[in-house]
Amino acid sequence: MRRYSISDLRRLAFLASLLLPTALAAQDRLPAPVAQALKAAGVPQASAAVLVQEVDARMPRASFNADKPMNPASVMKLVTTYAALELLGPAYAWKTEAYALGPINDGVLEGDLAFKGYGDPKFGFEQFWLLLRQLRDKGLREIRGNLLLDRSHFESTAHDPARFDGEPLRPYNVGPDALLVNYKAVRLSFAPDAARRILTVSAEPSPPQFDLVNLVKLTDGTCGSAWYEGIRMDLAETGAVARLILTGSYPAACGEKTRSVSVMSHPQFVVGVFRQLWKELGGTFNGGLREGILPAEARLLARGESPALAEVVRDINKFSNNVMARQLYLTLGAEASKRPARGEDAEAAIHDWLAQKEMRMPELVIENGAGLSRLNRISADSLGRLLAAAFASPVMPEFIASLPLAGIDGTMRKRLNGNGVAGRAHVKTGYLEGVRAIAGYVLDRRGRRNIVVFMVNHPNAGASKAAQDALLTCVYERTC
Repeated sequence: MRRYSISDLRRLAFLASLLLPTALAAQDRLPAPVAQALKAAGVPQASAAVLVQEVDARMPRASFNADKPMNPASVMKLVTTYAALELLGPAYAWKTEAYALGPINDGVLEGDLAFKGYGDPKFGFEQFWLLLRQLRDKGLREIRGNLLLDRSHFESTAHDPARFDGEPLRPYNVGPDALLVNYKAVRLSFAPDAARRILTVSAEPSPPQFDLVNLVKLTDGTCGSAWYEGIRMDLAETGAVARLILTGSYPAACGEKTRSVSVMSHPQFVVGVFRQLWKELGGTFNGGLREGILPAEARLLARGESPALAEVVRDINKFSNNVMARQLYLTLGAEASKRPARGEDAEAAIHDWLAQKEMRMPELVIENGAGLSRLNRISADSLGRLLAAAFASPVMPEFIASLPLAGIDGTMRKRLNGNGVAGRAHVKTGYLEGVRAIAGYVLDRRGRRNIVVFMVNHPNAGASKAAQDALLTCVYERTC
């Protein structure tokens, strides 16, 4: 073993004293381009937190307010999706099942048809059609009982879609459900006919108890990015019937556009879509709806299976799908607790997972797994440690592939185009009123992978996108 002389130790101490101020300086100030962009946006530095660190380094290249708990908006989905990939595995899949509650004679079910859901986040209109096709392929043509929905895999809790931002028709405000169909959303298609001065609006799916009233006028104005703001939507629900009344104006210059809205309760939406599809498939059903637990004597008729979790997390992160993230969050709770899942079960599952990985995050508050919350909190340092752990994890390829790629796809598709960092930054974005955040990985020009976290909590946070882009650019250029 080499022995150091007193003079050697003094030299080492002297060199450390020269390097220490540089390391500390990197940790207590913002990179200059970021500071300038924040100043231009009217955001004080105290409202921002930044962390930049090479994935295999022990010390950050830049750190500012990194231990400060902040609202990360949709960046919180990184916690949910990484936990799910490790706890459930990339090949995990959900199932949705159809059962007969009675005998079937000559294609006629003398009893109820039951559906049991297990929280599939991606059980869409087409997947429901495929499940019903299985029933028709087995000869079932008429159901003389009712439709029984077993939604017990998740605990039934009251959900107010208007609570977060007063926008109850927006699909991102849909609550989780064990038997979620098509995100509980109807896609409205707007097709103008300038010659006839009329606007046709159609809906898909189109449940029979959904009544669409179109009173929108076609106009000659220009078409802006917020074309839908000229249309007012009022939903009136009477019993099982939901009437959506559209008023306002639509510029003919917009051409054909689509907009999704959330209507009806989960059970009413499921039975409505079932009636539509079953009729289109040539089946007969005149029964009603009832909810309950699947009886032991029920006989399995058909089963649908979701895509693998690795594909589901791509949809969640690349397009920041809040409804799917909520479904995944409760799935973690259901798998851990082995009971109808509650939010508390999901939160406990994530905290237990973090404890097993020895990642202390005492400031962590995670309300619903999606980031659509005013309560959520996490620090830039905790996010950085999470991203470092993910990079060293066996599920690293699936996790990184789920993140939007700058200038290429997802929520980063239109950002940093033509910039050197385009195609080299896998970054999750987050945005709420008063919150703007990014977190992910940047492959710099020297081929080094860097962890990047940037959060702003301030009324002017919406104007801080330029500061985010400045950080990604200078990390790529290795100038910060």
